[in-house]
Amino acid sequence: MTDKPRPSLRIGTRGSPLALAQAYEVQARLRAAHPDLAADGAIEIVVIKTTGDMVLDRTLSEIGGKGLFTKEIDEAQLDGRIDIAVHSMKDVPTVLPPGLVLPCILEREDTRDAFICLKAKSLADLPAGSVVGTASLRRGAQILFRRPDLRVEPLRGNVQTRLKKLEEGVVDATLLAMAGLRRLNMADRVASEIPPEEMLPAVAQGAIGITARRDDTATLARLAPLDHAASHIRVLAERAFLAVLDGSCRTPIGGLAELAGETLTFRGLVIRPDGSQAHELTLTGTAAEAETIGRTAGEELLGRCGPGFFDFKQA
Repeated sequence: MTDKPRPSLRIGTRGSPLALAQAYEVQARLRAAHPDLAADGAIEIVVIKTTGDMVLDRTLSEIGGKGLFTKEIDEAQLDGRIDIAVHSMKDVPTVLPPGLVLPCILEREDTRDAFICLKAKSLADLPAGSVVGTASLRRGAQILFRRPDLRVEPLRGNVQTRLKKLEEGVVDATLLAMAGLRRLNMADRVASEIPPEEMLPAVAQGAIGITARRDDTATLARLAPLDHAASHIRVLAERAFLAVLDGSCRTPIGGLAELAGETLTFRGLVIRPDGSQAHELTLTGTAAEAETIGRTAGEELLGRCGPGFFDFKQA
């Protein structure tokens, strides 16, 4: 019996249906870009369980908030058990572990949140007292800011689990990312898309990122053709904004950069978890200034918030 040949490239990913769909998308793109990776067994997908996948009885903010879906994958990458990792960029901390870099952002999908409900077409149509389930402090706070008459309850689990709980009547409605639903071919479950003017998305929502080891020049060269420049610029601006505000994982933050030619427009939001107070701004500049625009927006919002804003704790 002969040993199986070692794969040329090992992709690390979480095991949820959405995470696997994203990993297979990256695999397909790598095969298309590099004929030597198209052979059977040339690329191996390695599923890694993360803290965020294992602890489902508490909200993300209660169990740490930062790096819950990346820590174990980062460790596998640094140990050499995998070569690259595929992430939903909204889950990736703004500071990567030493030795890892983020060279590649795929072309970004729809950034909007989706309203999913069997009883109403939109958030505005929900009767007072309805229960909206979400694991996201950002979504929950923006819901309460617009509809303080609704109840927001924690709802953890993958997309399929949350939709099942909705069907069982555990909650009256839920919100999910349009990008994930499209990647799972489940956009038909959406009652309506929520425009960013009504609900600002999470930083880097809809973007898939690929990390690699800083010193792995061969792998970095393989990833170069997959990088989408406009999406990368937008994500750079949003992550620079988040990096300034990253002091509290209990503070709901939204951010969206949009690019028209060389003009970048950034909108940022900080809001208390109970929706009682919000600060928002819009800045415009050039694509080359993406990170500066993001940082400036973060610093300006920090100044507007004043002392005590980030110390708020939900009752």
